Amino acid sequence: MDIHIYKHTLKSANSSQTKHNAMNPSQLFKCLSDDTRLLSTLLIHSEGELCVCELMAALDDSQPKISRHLAQLRSCGVLTDRRDKQWVYYRLHPQLPAWIKQILDTTVNAQKEQLHVCLQKLKAMQCRPANCA
Repeated sequence: MDIHIYKHTLKSANSSQTKHNAMNPSQLFKCLSDDTRLLSTLLIHSEGELCVCELMAALDDSQPKISRHLAQLRSCGVLTDRRDKQWVYYRLHPQLPAWIKQILDTTVNAQKEQLHVCLQKLKAMQCRPANCA
């Protein structure tokens, strides 16, 4: 492995870990203060992993808006992504502290009705990436 790539990977891993350990409730709530960011995070938490097109269908929103909010959630350390061919899948960052996961669990329960509507739209989606790949 090239030493520069190794250093960058090590630096990214350390900064990501520090970001999660340093996140406080105020920062988390600022990250989730927008309805699109909150619902996207809750849907991803419920489903495990979703791509932009699935969130577009579930939230009835445009690709640029969804992508912008996902980028913000990734930037503040709530989400991480992975690429699979042309799809980019988003999931909760695996290093999130337990207290954040507890808040998300509680919020999912408090938003059951709204999430149910979004999940119905998602299930009605004709060609989800996992099924059409």
